[in-house]
Amino acid sequence: MKMNPNKTWRLVAERLEAETNPRRCHVLELVLAHMKCEARADIEGVVATLSDKPQYIIWANPDDPMASPGGSRDAIRGFYDRSIVQTGAHRLEFDCDRVIVDDDAVFTEGVMRMAYPGHTLEAMGIPVADADSYYMAQSRMGIVWPVDPNDPEARLSGEEVYSSGDAFEGIADRPITLDEIAPLEPTAT
Repeated sequence: MKMNPNKTWRLVAERLEAETNPRRCHVLELVLAHMKCEARADIEGVVATLSDKPQYIIWANPDDPMASPGGSRDAIRGFYDRSIVQTGAHRLEFDCDRVIVDDDAVFTEGVMRMAYPGHTLEAMGIPVADADSYYMAQSRMGIVWPVDPNDPEARLSGEEVYSSGDAFEGIADRPITLDEIAPLEPTAT
């Protein structure tokens, strides 16, 4: 396998298992649920982990409301629908090698890989050899998952994403078949 989506939450689950502080367990459980729902393209599950006024900040493009949506759960629904569901880019692997947690946030860091359909890449202006194939975007990424201090349920206030380089640079040279992507393991969120 070239990609295993189940790696996405492996380290978060291990960190949760070792944690004894109830508040930190709660925060890790939110991130874990969010990651699993995202991998299944379950937009409502993702939104359920968020406070009423979430904000996503993609620091590579913080002023673009399409890339860094926020202010409402509907804005986040739209973001996931446009960027994950409609593009067909819901097959992802975030191979974390670092998870840090405190009472108010989780930080995850690792290599993000996403399988993009060739048709989607062509629509983005990226030429590929076969529009019916998939290609792997990848970059090193760090994500801050802050807790909304004003949310009575202490849900996440969004994501703050930092990434190195352009995940699409050289993507045409990274074809991937659906057979090279491990299936999601059945798990509870």
